[in-house]
Amino acid sequence: MNTEQDGPSGALTLRTLAMPADVNVNGDIFGGWVLSQMDIAAGIVAGQRAKGRVATVAIDAMKFIRPVGVGDVLCIYAEVTRVGRTSLAIGLEAWVLRGRHGAREKVTEATFTFVAINDEKRPREVPPED
Repeated sequence: MNTEQDGPSGALTLRTLAMPADVNVNGDIFGGWVLSQMDIAAGIVAGQRAKGRVATVAIDAMKFIRPVGVGDVLCIYAEVTRVGRTSLAIGLEAWVLRGRHGAREKVTEATFTFVAINDEKRPREVPPED
């Protein structure tokens, strides 16, 4: 994972606008909303690499660095960091553009682990990369 001085690591996978409906009592965006957006982005990347259905099995080392505010654009960057026989790890960084066009700041990072599953929801092998 990169530091803020280095800029985002991985491919821009998801961009969304933080809305007033997503705030906590302090006026900041719920951490659970941010986590949900990261899970969506990680699922996109994991499903593409696994060439099919995947399920989230773990979230490791989630670290919130700064709050997200209403009107911030949340940008999720993702990359495959490990491929096992049936599982994959996706490294994620969440950055915001303050007020839709302001300063870019890193707000959180985490590693999500997925397992590739078949139609019966049982683990299957991750196919080799093309």
